[in-house]
Amino acid sequence: MTFGYSRDDVGTFVPAYMGKGILLDDPFVTLDTEGVGQLIKMTVENGRAVKPSLKIGVCGEHGGDPRSVKFFSNDAGLSYVSCSPFRVPIARLAGAQASVEK
Repeated sequence: MTFGYSRDDVGTFVPAYMGKGILLDDPFVTLDTEGVGQLIKMTVENGRAVKPSLKIGVCGEHGGDPRSVKFFSNDAGLSYVSCSPFRVPIARLAGAQASVEK
């Protein structure tokens, strides 16, 4: 499912939503692979149908989240992920684990 949340406003209600089980994860940290992930897959497929060598990546918090990295690598077929420097070691490990699993 996609939401129209503003990063500036989520601190006021996302923790309560997660506490009540409405959201399983913070959508600004872990990607919803069933909802948003399907949109990403469609975008990658449509882009590569036009240009098979198209390099597609993601940058931001999701690029450093292990579950999201696994999805981007194994399910969505992205070329790369990018994240903040302090998350690079986690992203590299997650990418290696996803590659081994694939």
